[in-house]
Amino acid sequence: MWFLLSIVALLCWSGSDLFSKIGCADRADKLSHLKMVIAVGAVMGLHAAWEIFVGKTEITLKIIVAYLPVSLLYILSMALGYLALRYIELSVSSPVCNSSGALVAIIYLVLYGPRETGVGQLTATAVICAGVILLGVVESREDEALRAERQKKSNYKYVKSPLALILPLLYCLLDAAGTFADSRVLEKINEDSANVAYELTFLFAGVCALVYCLIKREKPQPKKAAPRFVGAVFETAGQLAYIYAIGDEEHVMLAAPIISAYCALSVLWSSIFLKERLSKKHYAAIAVVIVGIIIMGVFDV
Repeated sequence: MWFLLSIVALLCWSGSDLFSKIGCADRADKLSHLKMVIAVGAVMGLHAAWEIFVGKTEITLKIIVAYLPVSLLYILSMALGYLALRYIELSVSSPVCNSSGALVAIIYLVLYGPRETGVGQLTATAVICAGVILLGVVESREDEALRAERQKKSNYKYVKSPLALILPLLYCLLDAAGTFADSRVLEKINEDSANVAYELTFLFAGVCALVYCLIKREKPQPKKAAPRFVGAVFETAGQLAYIYAIGDEEHVMLAAPIISAYCALSVLWSSIFLKERLSKKHYAAIAVVIVGIIIMGVFDV
């Protein structure tokens, strides 16, 4: 069962990347990232209701408040990730965003020294950091004429912008902070209750985003909203599959690297469905990042 759940998580999270990209890519829509938050909040809110009323998961205001800092870090990172999709190819943003595991290892190294961080994790961290730096150099130095040429067949066009890499890096930083805080808070809170607290907080964030969009007099666009809700369903389903796949302690060593490679599948989907084309240097840098993430997945158990 762990293998099936790992594959489901792999497919769902890469699918979430794809549909989130489709739902957020319109640069003319300045609020597309907030509309994505609305969609995810709605789907997570429905799942939270199921867990509370059918699954009988314990949830109190005290639990929600205790988990609130973690929830806010995750939600803010995701909102920035959705915003980033307006400025950069999915095949670039996904590997950068998914590099947060390396930052978590660095946090542990700084706070607790090498005893809490194994050789494998340090190696993975070095490889990921090298890949991200290489990717940033390639992205910033690429000639505009060459960029325009390789984007001719793409569904979306991009110009060189500092936000293109700053936003995914901010996602990476906040997600790493959330992961580190999560590991500490979960020592005192049941995982199921924590997940419901997170989903309810995301629901509240979605309601706030909806109110803001209404104030801005944004008209509902069902056709454009559809991929956002599909992405939200994939995100929630992937989270569930991940929890239960990693929960199998006997096979976590095998499940972790499978799931951590979902960004590689995101790169594949972006090539097939979004027609994204990168330079050989881009793909080389992305390959370095993905290899580092897989190594991190192997040793992060």
